[in-house]
Amino acid sequence: MPSDPSALDLVLHPVRSRIVQQLGGRTRTTAQLREALPDVTQATLYRHVTALLDAGVVTVVEERRVRGATERTLALGDALAHVDQEGLRAMSTAQLASALRVFLADLAADADRALAADAPALRELWGFGRGPIHVDADDLAAIQEGFAALLAPYLEDGGEGKHRVSLATVLLPEPPEPPSAASTQD
Repeated sequence: MPSDPSALDLVLHPVRSRIVQQLGGRTRTTAQLREALPDVTQATLYRHVTALLDAGVVTVVEERRVRGATERTLALGDALAHVDQEGLRAMSTAQLASALRVFLADLAADADRALAADAPALRELWGFGRGPIHVDADDLAAIQEGFAALLAPYLEDGGEGKHRVSLATVLLPEPPEPPSAASTQD
């Protein structure tokens, strides 16, 4: 996501976040976005698409005439990648907390929609877990680089038999532990 906090606020709106998720790794027409987001009214969807276009987060890759109207095919623009360290440092604690809550709420809503589809055959593609790792900033950069390389072959549509799966990551540093009683008695 953009490192500019105001652009970040733009993307972290619940509807705009869902639009961005729909465009991740693929193009979509506005009609396809309406189908994918049936709970969002057409006027609301178009207003949020326009905001994302104006910010460069989304770009028009094709336009064609359909029954007298212009249908746009959209993709993610150059302004969107991820929240980098510069962007995180620029955020206040309140902005970071808000961004994380929007991200988690969006993730929970996606899970609810997937569960509502009641597709037991896709249960083998579900998974979630949590575990500690011990890293410094350099370690984390190496892990993220390796993770990106590992995922690269799976980012494009794999064809028949492949299902689109949302992979979400959260890095949540634990607060430092208070000094133990033994070290304070020295």
